[in-house]
Amino acid sequence: MTYREDTVGGVPGIWCLPQGADASKVLLYTHGGGFAVGSASSHRKLAGHVAKALGVVSFVLDYRRAPEFGHPAQIEDGVAVFDALVADGIAPQDVTTIGDSAGGNLAISIALALLQQGKQGPGSVIAFSPWLDMENKGETLVTNDATDALITPELLAGMIAGVLGDTIDPTTPLANPLYADFTGFPRLFVTAGSVESLLDNATRLQERAESAGVDVTLSIGEGQQHVYPFLAGRSALVDAELAKLAAWYRRK
Repeated sequence: MTYREDTVGGVPGIWCLPQGADASKVLLYTHGGGFAVGSASSHRKLAGHVAKALGVVSFVLDYRRAPEFGHPAQIEDGVAVFDALVADGIAPQDVTTIGDSAGGNLAISIALALLQQGKQGPGSVIAFSPWLDMENKGETLVTNDATDALITPELLAGMIAGVLGDTIDPTTPLANPLYADFTGFPRLFVTAGSVESLLDNATRLQERAESAGVDVTLSIGEGQQHVYPFLAGRSALVDAELAKLAAWYRRK
């Protein structure tokens, strides 16, 4: 694996370049961290594992973060990178938007924004434990509170305030894709851990997208925590998950 810093569409980030990968197919990776923390550096290893499993390359964005930059700055950065990749000759259908947690929200909302703009969007979308519910009222916030090792409603509330401020309605579809119209959305692969507090973000996403005719694959890791694919290379379950993801990706 080679990592290379670059700026694409005015947005800095890191390329993950597996040896022998197909450079005509790109994962546009948006990192998690509540829109406020995390970076291309913190997530390059995960993005590299996924790129290697799929046989493609990945660009991990250092998008503008909250609270200095609120919604929709992060989406605008993702769209700018997507547009630049297409301008450089990458076919839109050969781009996959992918991300984890808040970055999973962005992977979905970037694709939604491209649809709204009348552009041909990505060929597929991958979301690891996506955090979508900006109303902070999911049932599994309560039922899985004792088993989730990371997330609390209070933590999420602070991050919501940071990215939405006092002016953005938490039901705005590009901020909260649980309210979005998924008509025409590309095929979607979603993971979540069975014991994480954001589990029902993934299940509600599946229901909403499928009701709009989207091809959705939901994979729930039994006994797994938030963004369990971070264990790639250290967990037989995650290695099997990435093999499943690769088989899904190659079906297109």
